[in-house]
Order: sequence, then structure tokens, then C-alpha cells
Amino acid sequence: MSVSRRHKIEAMLLDEPDDIFLRYSLAVELCGENEWETGHAMLVQLTHMTPPYVPAFFMIANQAVPKGLLDTARSALRDGIEEARRQGNTHAAGEMAGLLATLGEFGET
Repeated sequence: MSVSRRHKIEAMLLDEPDDIFLRYSLAVELCGENEWETGHAMLVQLTHMTPPYVPAFFMIANQAVPKGLLDTARSALRDGIEEARRQGNTHAAGEMAGLLATLGEFGET
């Protein structure tokens, strides 16, 4: 039996529990395995770290849109753009701004 990507990440986290990328990767896996609430909560935790983990903002939005949680997506993107700019990550800020612009097509709620 092959070991799932999730189990591999969990095993690596046992050795390196503070690895931000591994925590982010596990959150994404959980979202993809219909454990959205748990994965979403982990992503939110990453946005509250010092410094906040910028990719988590974008992933929160990407996970929220298909669920129709457009306000959640917009909020994550606005906060993420601000944080990305604060960290000098203009590429990430631009990607999030692009997604935020497309959400405008769905109207504000």
C-alpha cells in the first residue's frame, strides 16, 4: 500500500513541527480531502504568524470561492495584498489583486 501525500507530510512534520511550508502543505491537503474546516483553520493560523505566511491568504481565497464564500475570499485577498506589500512581495500582491478583481464580477454581498 502506498503512503499518501498527506501521511508523508504528517511524518515530516513530526521531525520539523515548526516548518511553515509543511504546515501549509498539510492544510492544502486537508482542504482537498474534504476536511475543509480543518484545513481552513490551519491556513488562518498561518496568516496570524509573525510574519504572516502570505501564500496562505491566497489559498484561503482559492478554497473559499468554490464554496460560494466570496466575502471570506475577498477579505483574505485584501488582507493578503496588504501583507504581501508590507513584506515586499509584489508578485503575490499582484496575483491576489488579479483574483480579487475577478471576484468583483460576482458582486458585493
